[in-house]
Amino acid sequence: METERREEMKLLRKNKVIFYSILVIWMLAGTIIFNYSVGHAQNQVDSNEFYKFMKIFRDVVLMVKQNYVEDIKMEELFEYAINGMLEDVDPHTNFMKPDDFKEFQTSTMGEFGGLGITIDKQGDYITVVSPIEGTPAYKMGIQAGDKIVKVDGENVVGINTDDVIKKMRGEKGSKVLITISRPGLKNTLDFEIIRDIIKIKSIPYAFKLDNGIGYIRIRQFNANTSSELRQSLDTLEKEGIRGLLIDLRFNPGGLLNEAIDTVNEFIGGEKLVVFTKGRVPQYNQEYFTRYNRMRTGYPVVVMINEASASASEIFAGSLQDWDKGLVVGKTSFGKGSVQQLYPLSDGYGIKITISKYYIKSGRCIHKDINDKLLRGKEVSEEEKKKIEKENNDHIYKTVKGRTVYGGGGVTPDIEIEQDRLNNLEMEIRRLNLFFDYSVDYIAKHKDQVKENFVADDTIIQNFLVYAKEKGLKYEKASLDSSYTYIKNSLTSNIIDKKFGEIAGYKAGLNVDKQLVEALAIFDKYPTLDDMFDYAKTIQKSKK
Repeated sequence: METERREEMKLLRKNKVIFYSILVIWMLAGTIIFNYSVGHAQNQVDSNEFYKFMKIFRDVVLMVKQNYVEDIKMEELFEYAINGMLEDVDPHTNFMKPDDFKEFQTSTMGEFGGLGITIDKQGDYITVVSPIEGTPAYKMGIQAGDKIVKVDGENVVGINTDDVIKKMRGEKGSKVLITISRPGLKNTLDFEIIRDIIKIKSIPYAFKLDNGIGYIRIRQFNANTSSELRQSLDTLEKEGIRGLLIDLRFNPGGLLNEAIDTVNEFIGGEKLVVFTKGRVPQYNQEYFTRYNRMRTGYPVVVMINEASASASEIFAGSLQDWDKGLVVGKTSFGKGSVQQLYPLSDGYGIKITISKYYIKSGRCIHKDINDKLLRGKEVSEEEKKKIEKENNDHIYKTVKGRTVYGGGGVTPDIEIEQDRLNNLEMEIRRLNLFFDYSVDYIAKHKDQVKENFVADDTIIQNFLVYAKEKGLKYEKASLDSSYTYIKNSLTSNIIDKKFGEIAGYKAGLNVDKQLVEALAIFDKYPTLDDMFDYAKTIQKSKK
């Protein structure tokens, strides 16, 4: 009994040391937070209350660790506790594990050590969507449609995409062995590829269309965006464009300074772009353009949709506020809160919402309702309609006195409905038939595909036979209404597999009805003032 008692006391002392150590860490962290708040938030934190709850927290951890039916790692307990604490703060305030923190930094830096392929999971297989030109994978001959079956000899069939990406990324100069299965070949192929720094292109597409309009697609705002934009604009202006369309649809945002520098290209230097307001005074800041640059000589149209968020909303809203661009499409997402990234010990990190964005006219970009939706909480239709009405009731003025609307997100000057695929078109996309068929077609007819290629009736009928064999079912009526869509999609996909992603994307723009309608504005209204007058007419007709 005495021995058992000694062992019990020994274990208790050990546990006490562990938990008092943890408590000290938490108390130190709390003291830092507390002292910071004292300096910046006028003693809003009650230290006595803080220590009271820290004691309760210590007791809970001790009880769970000692008594729970299964052993729980200390790391897991604290991660649960931190995530639980942040759960109801807002969806953008997040605790990050070391791998997640590193990945987040990578996404904003715009480069990483890797191979240079865009991949997607199709069934059990990680499939190459396209190799990025100039990268190690591209130079080694990796092709669209290749299925990755092994990485460094380890089977990756059935493994999720993120895990495969982690296996393929690594230090610049290191080697990785990729085993692929290629359509039309019986045996697998091994590629030993030397990793290199892969720059994530913020602007994947920038070209002059046949009608003389320049087209720029900004995918995200990373560390390279403003420099890529300047290069793209310089090239397009040399080619002699008569207008410019900037596509920000599905752009989730990114770096604030890059958004400001891209706005700079169109409004000139020393102009207010955005300001922030928060609880802590030091986070109330104004952001101005820095460079004496301003593009002129052609009208600018900016396209947004419900998935355009954060930095892309600042860009679109700022050009609208300064009367330097016509905004078209659908009202943007409304992610106008500011997060600060803080590194923690042992590679952990935390992202905290510190303020909200307001653009030149005084409009707040943020929609509070989105915080509820992103947390998976239900929002009634009545609440949505109420918020939409409030949004339209908030009237602001641009620099030239035009009326714009606020209250959350950026409301376009001209609303253009987004494409809606019918059931047949959605099923074709779901089954990934365009991609699979075009890979097979190129394997058999590569030399027959020229730059002016257009899918003819024979190709379309062969595709439909192929699609039926893959399980596609459809009625003749739905086929008739989707014929043009199928033709254009086949054309762009086959061109993509032969001449590369940019050529395929350009060929497929005529499938995008929303974009086609936006481009038509340039033909009807050649100047920006003409476009503004047209938008004003539309707004009046809706009242």
